[in-house]
Amino acid sequence: MTSQRTRDRLIDKLEKLGIKNQDVLRVMRLVPRHLFVDEALSSRSYENTSLPIGHGQTISQPYIVARMTELLLEGEADLENVLEVGTGSAYQAAVLGGLVKNLHTVERILPLYRTARDLLYDLGYRNIWVHHADGTWGWQESAPYDAIMVTAAPNEIPKSLIEQLKIGGRMIIPVGEKKGEQVLQVVIRRSENEHIIKNHESVVFVPFLQEESK
Repeated sequence: MTSQRTRDRLIDKLEKLGIKNQDVLRVMRLVPRHLFVDEALSSRSYENTSLPIGHGQTISQPYIVARMTELLLEGEADLENVLEVGTGSAYQAAVLGGLVKNLHTVERILPLYRTARDLLYDLGYRNIWVHHADGTWGWQESAPYDAIMVTAAPNEIPKSLIEQLKIGGRMIIPVGEKKGEQVLQVVIRRSENEHIIKNHESVVFVPFLQEESK
């Protein structure tokens, strides 16, 4: 159930669901999703569904991974410096790692951080830096970013993340307090004090865990 034929069937399904970016499809065809889930779930790893990874977290549905990545790549500029907030299983990071020059990814749950860091290194990614930190604050040390992807849903977009975008940069983020009311949004920073928000489809993500203050 982890053969290339099985992966190809998933990619065919993603195309039928409307994913058009061929670079995204090419990379997702290559990334071994079964290595990013528990061995007991590996037989389901190429289904178009989210799966539990422990600690109350999930590996995202492949369609959502593809869709968010496609939206991230819609900007005109090449993505040299990108931030992901919420490493989780590291599957989304692996997909991004095949498409951008440098990726910083932040995970606050220590066991997930360690597993993701080691797995990405073992798979040969040398353009991905995994950090153990609270994603509310992004990763200021390597800002500003051409793009930011957030893989958990806050009630509202954290201002600190918008401030780490380059002018002209974009952020892909699910927003909404309740799972039935979350919307995938694209945030484009126009200037130091101005950004625009575009709403896309409804989504279901785990909540974005935020600290009260820093």
